[in-house]
Amino acid sequence: MEAPLPSLSLLLLLLAVGWGSRAATTWAPYLGGCELVQSTMDCTGRWLSSIPGNLQGDTEELLLDDNTIQVLTNASLLPYIQLCHLSLTRNRLQLIEPGAFLSSQGLQELSLADNLLFTNYSLTAAALSALQALRTLDLAGNRLTEDMVSLLLRNLSSLESLSVARNVIMRLDSSTFTNLTQLLELNLEKNYIFEIDRAFEGLQRLQRLNIAYNYLPCLVGFGLTQLRVLNVSNNIIEWFLALESDDPFELEVLDLSHNRLLFFPVLPRQNKLHSLLLQDNRMSFYQHLPNGTSLANVTVQFLIVDGNSTNITTVRLWDELCYSNLSSLRLLDMSQNQVWGLPEGFLAQMPSLTHLKLNQNCLEAFHLLEKDSLAMLAELDLSQNRLVELGAELGVGDILPNLQLFNVSANGLRALPPGLFTHTRKITTVDLSHNQIDLCPQPDVAGEVESPPCVDIRGVATLTHLSLAGCGLRGLDGRPFQGTPLAHLDLSDNCQALSHGLGWLQDLAPTLQVLSLRNTSLSSAAGDFSSLSSLLRLDLSGNSLTAFPASLDALELHSLDLRHNCLAALPAGVARAPLGRSLRELYLSRNPYNCCTLGWWDALQRVEGLRVPDGREVTCRHGPRVLSPGALPEPVRHSCRWHNADLALLYLVLALPTCLTLLVAFAVVFLMLKEKLLKMLKSRCGVSSPY
Repeated sequence: MEAPLPSLSLLLLLLAVGWGSRAATTWAPYLGGCELVQSTMDCTGRWLSSIPGNLQGDTEELLLDDNTIQVLTNASLLPYIQLCHLSLTRNRLQLIEPGAFLSSQGLQELSLADNLLFTNYSLTAAALSALQALRTLDLAGNRLTEDMVSLLLRNLSSLESLSVARNVIMRLDSSTFTNLTQLLELNLEKNYIFEIDRAFEGLQRLQRLNIAYNYLPCLVGFGLTQLRVLNVSNNIIEWFLALESDDPFELEVLDLSHNRLLFFPVLPRQNKLHSLLLQDNRMSFYQHLPNGTSLANVTVQFLIVDGNSTNITTVRLWDELCYSNLSSLRLLDMSQNQVWGLPEGFLAQMPSLTHLKLNQNCLEAFHLLEKDSLAMLAELDLSQNRLVELGAELGVGDILPNLQLFNVSANGLRALPPGLFTHTRKITTVDLSHNQIDLCPQPDVAGEVESPPCVDIRGVATLTHLSLAGCGLRGLDGRPFQGTPLAHLDLSDNCQALSHGLGWLQDLAPTLQVLSLRNTSLSSAAGDFSSLSSLLRLDLSGNSLTAFPASLDALELHSLDLRHNCLAALPAGVARAPLGRSLRELYLSRNPYNCCTLGWWDALQRVEGLRVPDGREVTCRHGPRVLSPGALPEPVRHSCRWHNADLALLYLVLALPTCLTLLVAFAVVFLMLKEKLLKMLKSRCGVSSPY
């Protein structure tokens, strides 16, 4: 046992000596597990506790994410004199020694996110001060306070992009970002910021600012004229007031969503705003209240304290809209607010508007007027309101000539303005679901002089997507889709829509590709799909099908949904039919299949390229038992074999022993009584013959 010890010691000594030599460089990809791609060395997730010193010295990018490094020593980066990008995210880094970057002063990008730099931040700050060429720095997730951040950034005047997200910053003032005169992008999201006091005044080149997910109660006196993108979503902001100035602002995107805004924001008078996001606030307009009260002449005064000076600003919030230049606005999202109605002339200020989202508000009426100048509008979403009236000023000119998507689902509409879609030359998608409407022409109602109101979509040559789910459609008949080349049609949740069959779908046969008939009380007898030769996706779930519709066999569907019906089996040859060869997706669960007629299931399992996403949920019944088709117990299989046998042959096999027994018994009796029977026959039937 003692002989191997000198050899082992010698081996360890050779390894120790060779660690610093050039020969060890060839071992690095094996020992450290790092991968070299051109000038990038990737050591991600290698459980390294220190930076390997035996990698190639001409490395420009070093990735050390997801390791266990705790200290970056003065000698850690000595071999990497050409290093430009260093990433140490998700380590256990607590300390960067002051001289760690002296040999890598050309470093331009440094990522230190998700570490523990708060423990020795003063020494780390001394180390960072040597990076005079640093352009990008990520300090997110290091439990840093505002004082720590101020010290860490004190000498980094070259920074262009900075992230201090996910820290514990609570307040920002003029000392926080001192000397960052080249900064273009700043990320402060997911901190605890509740106050900002002149923190951005020295950032003259700042273009993108993210303060989302903080605790800001208001933004008053906004004056960052050079800023292009401002994200202050997910705060508790109730007011947004820009400076009363005619200075041109570069602001293009303003995200105030998920706050507590009470009023429409007071924007810079001169701006380049193209996206205004106000989703999920408490905003409304108060010029006219729902009860008819007018507040047109009521003003609101703001007391603004700035150091030793105090200013009082008087604002008429519903008039302030006119003072802002919204001519470049393309996207306005005011969904999930408390808007009862829009001020007069509100939309007329936005001639470039292409997307307007007013869904999930309190609108009871909405009027499309020619003077609103919505010629560029491509998307209008009015869903989930209280609309009972939708008006349009038709006949004068085209109101929505470029409208492509129109959504009024989940309202109380009974009809749309007649001829509305004749003025929309580009309309492709209409969602009318969950409104109590009828399609024109609907069957005449006995006793009514005038036909009830209806929605006319006949002849809309550009319409390809239509949703009529949950509209209470009854007994569709006639040709409601004549001249409309629909490719997607949703008729789900209309329990009486198919009472007259599917004949009214014939006009859609050349174009219809996706059809949803979910929960429409469809029976096997009522479904004839043979004419819908272009159909690719069909949803028949939630109906009363007791047999597989034979008309589907000839179709070349890609997706078929048969869930939640009353099917006991599918046709045995479904896998060999054109349908079986074209199907790529098939839903089958929640049907009472018979465990003894699963030949179709086995055949489907062998179809190449067919996917059954709910295959694990498919069950079959055998008596009172509910089983999985792929794991039937042997007693059940044995019982099914008897059940599936040829009954005529079974009866013949059962009757044959009985017949043989009776035949043998008859022969035995006959032989035993043969002489007696003959004598008896002779005595009774015999007659003497004359000679």
